[in-house]
Amino acid sequence: MADAIVHSLETKQNAHALVASDEKFRQAPHNLEAEQALLGAILINNEAFDRVADFLKAEHFALDFHGELFALIKKIIELNKLASPVTIKPFLDANKLVGELPAFNYVVRLATDAVTVINALDYGRMIYDLFVRRTLIELGEEIVNTAYDAPVDFAPNQQIEAAEQRLYSIAENGQYGGGFENFSESVKKAIDMASAAHRRSSKLSGIPTHIKTLDARMGGLQRSDLIILAGRPGMGKSSLATNIAVNVADSYKADDKGRKADDENEGGVVGFFSLEMSSEQLATRIMAEQAEISSAKMRRGDLTEDEFSKLLRSMRRMQQIPLYIDQTGGISIAQLAARARRQKRQHGLDVLIIDYIQLMTGSTRRSSENRVQEITEITTGLKALAKELNVPIIALSQLSRQVENREDKRPQLSDLRESGSIEQDADVVLFIYREEYYLKNKEPKMGTEEHLKWQTAMEDVFGKAEVIIAKQRHGPTGTVKLAFQSEFTSFTDLAEEDHLPEQFR
Repeated sequence: MADAIVHSLETKQNAHALVASDEKFRQAPHNLEAEQALLGAILINNEAFDRVADFLKAEHFALDFHGELFALIKKIIELNKLASPVTIKPFLDANKLVGELPAFNYVVRLATDAVTVINALDYGRMIYDLFVRRTLIELGEEIVNTAYDAPVDFAPNQQIEAAEQRLYSIAENGQYGGGFENFSESVKKAIDMASAAHRRSSKLSGIPTHIKTLDARMGGLQRSDLIILAGRPGMGKSSLATNIAVNVADSYKADDKGRKADDENEGGVVGFFSLEMSSEQLATRIMAEQAEISSAKMRRGDLTEDEFSKLLRSMRRMQQIPLYIDQTGGISIAQLAARARRQKRQHGLDVLIIDYIQLMTGSTRRSSENRVQEITEITTGLKALAKELNVPIIALSQLSRQVENREDKRPQLSDLRESGSIEQDADVVLFIYREEYYLKNKEPKMGTEEHLKWQTAMEDVFGKAEVIIAKQRHGPTGTVKLAFQSEFTSFTDLAEEDHLPEQFR
């Protein structure tokens, strides 16, 4: 029966055929017998449909009629009705031929030739795998044709990104795993996570930021989490993100082959999308923090011999850490995802940082017409990417101006710009607040009583910052107090600065 319809399939595939060495056309990979066996199995026992329903679709079949038949069976079964040749007959075109047989006769043959439903899952997987292979062939042909005939405004790097996006789209969807998992497997994963945390010197389940008071509240940066780090301009959100990036990368330990050493590793490979600052500006900020030299002095070249030597020592150490920077401005969520996947494949990736999401763009035309929809697409995409790559993603975000209109300027969740999707998709929301920033702009006249009060208040808040944990799926909310050296854009634990015990509020 399969031989009778091979000719029509070959006609459909000639557009994608390649000439082999023996000058015969190569057919795109397919298996009509597997498709027939699966459809026949479903027609004699609809329970076979449940084994493939979560991954198999009509477009995955090589023969169009098989896809149409599968879609029809799916509709009938989803209506809680029996799908059999008899119930399907009214919906078939009486004049349609499949090979040399009328459509209904062909369906009857599928059911009568079916032997068992035991292998339905294997047939479904085979059909899907062959569909993926055909899709790869089509993509390869498309890449070749585009490279030959690309328009002037479609640069090679854009062609690469478009092809990579398509390729990874196939990779994302080219799986028939997923679905329900036995709870015992989930318990085993939870125990493995706790065991790994117990073996680490930090006793954390996540990747340590190496800011102890923050790690104590969050348990480190948890894999697959989307962490939103927000604040008004001047609060130091980029500085904190940079500090965390360097701390994680600087603590990374690799084996002889350059791979991550083991589960006890307290660091990781960091990818940093710097949409606002250039890589040079970011490197200057990092070097200033590491060498404890003002970045202003570095830019002016106003350095002593000792400071320059200190800067060189820091530079040599920083050149060895696995920190990768992408400075592309206005990047789309699709481009960012493609580059993050490439980074993980080529160099590894343990933490991803984005500075900041309001400088990103959506990938669809519809989302670009509405900023709220665009931010929704971005945050939803970042959360999906965090789960796919199994890494924590720290995404910086701006706050709305309504903060400035309140007496107490500590941020709240409602202050997030386009806050609905950001708050909903985030696993953790952190706000940075520095009272010193606002207080220093309110200096009263010298010599007055108000100035004395202001001076006392300034002494209390000078060099201090608050990281407000406004949302956390896995732990408590609250405020962590840190020390902040604005000259070096450095956040550290207050305990390290003042020799005080760890503080929470």
